[in-house]
Amino acid sequence: MNDMPANDSMVEARSLTKRFGEFVAVDAVDFTVARGEAFGFLGPNGAGKSSTMKMIGAVSPVTSGELRVFGRDPAADGATIRARLGVVPQENNLDTELPVEENLYIYGRYFDLPRPVIQERIKELIEFAQLSDRAGAKVDSLSGGMQRRLTIARSLINEPDMILLDEPTTGLDPQARHLLWDRLYRLKQQGVTLIITTHYMDEAEQLCDRLVVMDQGRIVAEGSPRDLIAKYSPREVVELRFPVGEQEQALAQLDGLAQRVEELPDRVLLYTDDGDHTAVEVHARGLLPESIVVRRSTLEDVFLRLTGRTLVE
Repeated sequence: MNDMPANDSMVEARSLTKRFGEFVAVDAVDFTVARGEAFGFLGPNGAGKSSTMKMIGAVSPVTSGELRVFGRDPAADGATIRARLGVVPQENNLDTELPVEENLYIYGRYFDLPRPVIQERIKELIEFAQLSDRAGAKVDSLSGGMQRRLTIARSLINEPDMILLDEPTTGLDPQARHLLWDRLYRLKQQGVTLIITTHYMDEAEQLCDRLVVMDQGRIVAEGSPRDLIAKYSPREVVELRFPVGEQEQALAQLDGLAQRVEELPDRVLLYTDDGDHTAVEVHARGLLPESIVVRRSTLEDVFLRLTGRTLVE
């Protein structure tokens, strides 16, 4: 096992700041990532997630504050840190003209791995990515989900201690997303530390042991998905959809009906501890929405509470 700090933290950040000229992309954030943890950065575009990931990955210098990755300073030990990392970028950067196996082989050579070692790992990684029947196929013949699985498999060629995944399932269909979640869950079971940025609330709930919600470069909340939901949102949400043109008028009649009322362009959300009772009260006030849905609170509700806007901007 590689050397680690005494407290066994994979990443430690204190007052971590990243500036681009006058623009502050990351504003004095504090967080710690433990060994074997799946840790998430959740937030909209421009929140500072990717800038933070690039500093952790030792490819973007820290402006101020303190950052330690594997107990090391990225400014002094960037090459050592990068050798122990696996990186899955937001956009696939595979060589589409080469076969699956060749993509993995070339990447293994970047780490100066012996050829026999690379060949053995290629077999294991192709099976892990469920691409055994496409090992000799060119990458441009693969579906988006297959390419994403290959990108993750490639990040494992050096048997990294930690993997950085930037928006790992953006653009994938639901089936491909769930298959990718299964691959990532398997890695976590094997003790690999995962750091994930995502726009998707369900993804964060499925994958992350802990996460931070970022907005405008700052951390506005931190905790497990369950703890954040319990802290920032009542137990249930009643979703009301009204006929076109009637939502604004209905809002006045909803006053005082729930702990919080959130108006979205296409529906109204009522945050309450008893969704069924609140739904009955909606009808008791003479309102006739086109649909009423009672559901449990989610991380998306937490996000709306903390930032006041939808996730994808």
